[in-house]
Amino acid sequence: MEHLQQLLDQLLARAPDADAIRERLENLVSVYPFNEYEYIISHLLAASVLTLDGYYELRDEYLARNMFLYIFEISAPRTFGESWAQGHLKELVPDLRKPSKKHDPDYSGQYDFLLDNIRIEVKASRAVDANLDAPLYVKALASDSKQPFWMNFQQIKPACCDVFVWIAVWRDTIMYWVQSSHEVENNERYSKGQHRGNVGEGQLHLRPENIRGFDQFRVRSNALREAIVAAYEREQKQRSPNAGSA
Repeated sequence: MEHLQQLLDQLLARAPDADAIRERLENLVSVYPFNEYEYIISHLLAASVLTLDGYYELRDEYLARNMFLYIFEISAPRTFGESWAQGHLKELVPDLRKPSKKHDPDYSGQYDFLLDNIRIEVKASRAVDANLDAPLYVKALASDSKQPFWMNFQQIKPACCDVFVWIAVWRDTIMYWVQSSHEVENNERYSKGQHRGNVGEGQLHLRPENIRGFDQFRVRSNALREAIVAAYEREQKQRSPNAGSA
């Protein structure tokens, strides 16, 4: 949204009645779909500061920068984490299947997917402005934003799965990380004991100052299946009794 605001401010400064428009905006009553942006754009078009072709370009650029903004409008965390995130990953990796006691007699909801015999847990979060107290779709950040973002991957239980797939959503992009359970559990940023009494459960926060530390696990959307298999192979080696021995 900050890109659009800056551009409209620049265009508005060229309007002959810019001061009057700004004054009117201070007391403007907005009722969907009529709001401050509609008001500014209509005045810019009327004053020929913005052409129709220029409006189309402005609109297309905004849509490209906010392709995934609708995901921030999913208010219920469970709907986002389970319905959207798991469905999204299933679309990218069709071979994934939902576990059941038929496939795993000990299954009781500990993980989200199976790929052959690989137990996979999906964790998802959205990049939001850490300093803004507002609805998610207002706090949503673009990937090139200078505002400090904060994402929290919660209820991480390394003992319950073999591989973690993290999905992080920005307004304009979606990023993926694939790690073995051992790699998550032994990451210095992993905080154990998220809830009192919950043994083996923790959380991990992603912020601008630590996100690059996960670059080695970042994966393109079309390489997720291969990355899951590779992480599982690392998990088997890392959990081996002889792991780390010379």
